[in-house]
Amino acid sequence: MPNPKRQHSRQRQRKRRTHYKAKIAGLVPCPNCAKPIVSHRVCPFCGFYKGKQIVVLKEKKVKEAQR
Repeated sequence: MPNPKRQHSRQRQRKRRTHYKAKIAGLVPCPNCAKPIVSHRVCPFCGFYKGKQIVVLKEKKVKEAQR
């Protein structure tokens, strides 16, 4: 395999790597509570996924009463 004769400069490396970026996760409205959530995940606000209750969430009033 051929090897490079000279080392590429840092500037040349960095110019090439400017296009390697993390993408923003797609947010969609929850069909149950209409808050924005990451798609294909259980809603952290209401606990629903695909129209079914998956996670039972405690209400804030119950948490405050326990304190």
